[in-house]
Amino acid sequence: METAIRRNSQISDGERQARQQLAACYRVFAMLGWDEMIYNHITLRLDDEPDAFLINPYGLHFSEVTASNLVKIDIDGNKLDDNPHPVNLAGFTQHSVFHRHLPDAHCIMHTHTTAGMAVSAVEGGLRPTNFYACNFAGQIAYHDFEGITVRAEEGERLVAHLGDKRVMFLRNHGIVAMGKTLPEAFLKHWALQRACEIQLATASMGTPIEVPAEVVAVHQRDLSKVQIPGGPGVPDFAAMVRLVDRIDRSWRD
Repeated sequence: METAIRRNSQISDGERQARQQLAACYRVFAMLGWDEMIYNHITLRLDDEPDAFLINPYGLHFSEVTASNLVKIDIDGNKLDDNPHPVNLAGFTQHSVFHRHLPDAHCIMHTHTTAGMAVSAVEGGLRPTNFYACNFAGQIAYHDFEGITVRAEEGERLVAHLGDKRVMFLRNHGIVAMGKTLPEAFLKHWALQRACEIQLATASMGTPIEVPAEVVAVHQRDLSKVQIPGGPGVPDFAAMVRLVDRIDRSWRD
């Protein structure tokens, strides 16, 4: 059945595809329990409009996001369409900083998952004590908590602390994952979330065993040789979308 988003002739093919991909991602996050009431964001830059971004409508749960109710905004959070839903400008402050300064950050995900917030709040952050954590050893940036991220002047410190990393723990706050594509960012977030969940479980059982640095190096070397069909995260994300479709396909509209 043709959906409203497909019938809208004012939307380019690129934007249409981006809307459906991002809407599916919000539903996947809701399915996996990574939602936080009406808060947190996943933003996506439009390939055919590099100064335009899609963001969730403020006030809706992740499970209510659809391709057509996503809001199109510019780098300052101003609406570029006639969408009646508001935008959480405070929530976009952090995203806009990274989108503005990092040409490769096409998709940015920020969540307050229990495991992510817990690991962000302990000394040492994520430790190389499990398979997934070893994926990220030496690749995670940290930024100290400065209160709710609404002040533009914090942006300089966020970018400086991120450096050449594309995954960050906001200490005492949560996690940020970004990628050149949405599936790539999704896979990073998924693996980081798993690493945090396992670290949380391990800490409740006794003293964790840390993987030696030389073994971590071999692990990351071999991991980098893995050839993923379609690109990083593509088959993983597609599998999650198929699961969402079995529950509810309304996100496509």
